[in-house]
Amino acid sequence: MIELNKYNFSFTGFSLRVNEMIKVAEAIQLGQPVEMVDFGDGNRNTGQRRLNEIKKRLSKLTDKELQLFIAGDFTSQKQLAFLSVCKSHSFIRDFVVEVLREKLLVFDYQITEGDYISFYRRKSELHPEMEKLTEITENKIKQVTFKILEQAGIIDDIKSKMIQPQLLDANVINTIASDNEQWLKVFFMSDMDIENRS
Repeated sequence: MIELNKYNFSFTGFSLRVNEMIKVAEAIQLGQPVEMVDFGDGNRNTGQRRLNEIKKRLSKLTDKELQLFIAGDFTSQKQLAFLSVCKSHSFIRDFVVEVLREKLLVFDYQITEGDYISFYRRKSELHPEMEKLTEITENKIKQVTFKILEQAGIIDDIKSKMIQPQLLDANVINTIASDNEQWLKVFFMSDMDIENRS
């Protein structure tokens, strides 16, 4: 049997939060301590958990991606923040590439409840760690997954769940591709467009 990487669901405690990610990235670049920034809305433990999640996401970006994340416009920053989430959390990456991208490639822009449920069930058969999740956690995973997709502009909003085609700046495309062009799939780029890029 193929050994799959375990899914990590730590994103349930922290959605996209681009602005907080920018603050931490800038502090790291300047060599300033980031523990001082309170991300916990007054709760130190929550703040520490959120800070750890941000650091984990930022650590997944290459140096070039991180530089662009700090220096780019807000659209680029949002796209790279989403990329870092996909690199950190393969559950979200898989959902975007295997479900949303496939739908978009056949011009089906609507995500249904059934799309998510069948994806979730398929993955829980391959990922034994998902069997231990409580119903509350399962609902939280779904809720935060769609919140992140909304905040990243991947869907219009969490109610209507319409997939939004992505427009990436050439600089963003080249920066991502210099790491691994397969990551362009999380922005719905077709295999042909990825191949014809060079």
